[in-house]
Amino acid sequence: MNVKTLLARRPLTLRARLTVVYGALFLLAGLVLIAVTYLLFNQELTRMLDMKYGSSPTGDRVRIISLIRDGRLLSPEESLAFVKEQELDLRSVAVSSLLVQGAIALALVGGAAAWLGWVVAGRVLAPLHKVTATARRIAADPSADRRLHERIDLVGPRDEVKELADTFDSMVERLDQSFDGQRRFVANASHELRTPLTLNRALVELAMHRRTASPDVKRLGESLLEINARHERLISGLLLLARAEHEVADRSPVDLADVVSHVVAQTAPEAEQEKVTVHEAAFPAPTTGDALLLERLVMNLVENGIRHNIGDGTGWVRVASRTAPGGQVTVTVSNTGPAVPPYDVPELFKPFRRLNGDRLVTGRSAGLGLSIVRSVARAHGGDVVARPRGGGGLEVTAYLPYAHP
Repeated sequence: MNVKTLLARRPLTLRARLTVVYGALFLLAGLVLIAVTYLLFNQELTRMLDMKYGSSPTGDRVRIISLIRDGRLLSPEESLAFVKEQELDLRSVAVSSLLVQGAIALALVGGAAAWLGWVVAGRVLAPLHKVTATARRIAADPSADRRLHERIDLVGPRDEVKELADTFDSMVERLDQSFDGQRRFVANASHELRTPLTLNRALVELAMHRRTASPDVKRLGESLLEINARHERLISGLLLLARAEHEVADRSPVDLADVVSHVVAQTAPEAEQEKVTVHEAAFPAPTTGDALLLERLVMNLVENGIRHNIGDGTGWVRVASRTAPGGQVTVTVSNTGPAVPPYDVPELFKPFRRLNGDRLVTGRSAGLGLSIVRSVARAHGGDVVARPRGGGGLEVTAYLPYAHP
């Protein structure tokens, strides 16, 4: 693996890039300074020797009479050669002092400058790290809209980073208001629609139970009651979904084994009507939360397993609760049924979505079952995972935090 591939896989952080740029600029400036110093020294040395042994500033020649070396008088030619030799030695010493020792000193000072640049870059980028940490916490939450109340609240001078943090806070605040408004609208609209539906049911039942009601009126009333009940289930599901979108604050101890046993007993008549066998394996699974919401979670999973099954008498549903490793408890519901493509599984958790993308609110369900399951699980700090079973059907597992009994 070459260096280019390694850098492509692990790109440098902004702090590292700033440190590298700062260190490279410092080293480049140091090299330029050493080179300029050497050139100036060389030029000054040449000028000094020319003035003393060569041509003077006025152009007159300065003659070398003689030099004495080791007690012997040298000739003018030998004296000039001796001067040249001394000049070369002096230049060699200058090169050694300026280039070699200067380069060593520059490397040491450059390392210190790079470390200082790393520290300074870290302090400069600290506000950006705070922005990133806040955004990561919001994005990492299974339902990010519940953490939109968080703000950066960066304190400091009015610079580019402060403007970025304030802009991020304003964006999150507007998103928070938008999500809250949406939840309030769904809850209020669903609540307001309950009253006319209740009135419609009462009027239809009154008309059906009259002594003078004809068979046609009774059949029409039964159809209207079925449609009315379907709409009531839809509105109840919307209300529950809006309620489950909020994180549960008031928690109480709940054992999912008790919830599983209760739900299996409640759904027994429907399972018998659908000719589906329900197998129960309720092992202790203590957690905390809203007991009604957790009961609705298990109820929706079991009802889905019964209704989306095989109607020839061989279908089954298995419901199990247990304590899982990692500080979690689980409720797993698996069933027989039609084959589910893996790419269709995520669509089943969206509101009003069914297998093969059907969005029609028909039959006994409103298409909110698994959406409510996921919302309830996430409101309790957990999540839901589904996978197709070999041979048809689904296996859905809800994970919730473990709590000591």
